[in-house]
Amino acid sequence: MDLTAALATHRLVAIVRGDDPDAALRTVLTLAEEGVDLVEVSLSGKDTLTVLERARAALGPDRPLGAGTVLTAEDARAAHAAGADFVVTPGLGPGVTAAQDLGLPVLAGVLTPTEIIAASALGVAALKLFPLAQAGGAAYLKALQGPFPDAPFVPVGGIDESAARECLAAGALAVGVGSPLIGDAADGGSVTALRERARRFRAIAEEAGR
Repeated sequence: MDLTAALATHRLVAIVRGDDPDAALRTVLTLAEEGVDLVEVSLSGKDTLTVLERARAALGPDRPLGAGTVLTAEDARAAHAAGADFVVTPGLGPGVTAAQDLGLPVLAGVLTPTEIIAASALGVAALKLFPLAQAGGAAYLKALQGPFPDAPFVPVGGIDESAARECLAAGALAVGVGSPLIGDAADGGSVTALRERARRFRAIAEEAGR
């Protein structure tokens, strides 16, 4: 898949991480029903590979599905085998090149200018600017856009509705959102509340797209 184009189109990546595999699967499918088209299932959750496999079977072959927290080459291979279309990493490591060797585009974690240069040299699809809130929020994103005006930044980490609006308005390619969107749904919490949050974040993304 063309991950860069998908990020530019949808402007939102939902990050699902949970300790209840059935609830995590239900969360992925609910997000898909609500039109959140880019979903990442973090490998740091419980039985994540099974969640990925079941989600792929339920969504069919054409719906994008990502694996997150890919650290090692084995993580990348397992994500590929489970049906992931793309991978997301918290930093630059063996998982990046292993995923690319398998034909999986990578949203690679970076924070510093040196890491941005290194990730760009690897030819990754986009740059996961993480953890953004702790690094200074949208102000840090704007500071990096000086030396890197064309970098495809996807801020992640503490991205609530306000931060999502601010980052997208500042020129982020997309935003990655975990708990402010998912809440406790992946641990068995309310699906109704998840739907409401998904609609609000989708509206923010669609507004930025216009």
